[in-house]
Amino acid sequence: MKVELLRANIGDAKELHAMQIKSFKELLEKYQDFDTNPGNESVEKVEARLKQDFSFYYFICVGQQKAGAIRIVDKKEVGKNKRISPIFILPEFQGKGIAQKAIRLCEEKHGNENWELDTILQETKNCHLYEKMGYRQTGKIKAVNEKLTLTFYEKRG
Repeated sequence: MKVELLRANIGDAKELHAMQIKSFKELLEKYQDFDTNPGNESVEKVEARLKQDFSFYYFICVGQQKAGAIRIVDKKEVGKNKRISPIFILPEFQGKGIAQKAIRLCEEKHGNENWELDTILQETKNCHLYEKMGYRQTGKIKAVNEKLTLTFYEKRG
């Protein structure tokens, strides 16, 4: 399965937002993390990120279909981490290795070292994905509510 990245721009904000809401719906219902879940963000927040000169949004495409999206925060500062926040795959495309391929493409495009991200500690599949790709837990965690804890990852290179 061929996965490609297509750079998104401000005109794509509504489409990105709709995909984000759909992709995070199940996690939002499960964890009730209304203040932190991307599935509860406004389209204005997506637009604001798209306007940042250090923010790179890409549609994750499989063939001619948009399967999800990934945002890279890359301030292009030596020694500073690049950040994945968020990455999401539409429910009908999940479990097919698409996120893994998309992350590899972003690492090729933005440089293979100094990456960070956070994910839900309770979502073992997500943790396994990142660990399989060379990301390591930093030891930092943040309790969001009684159901959800964020765990932070780094990849040095």
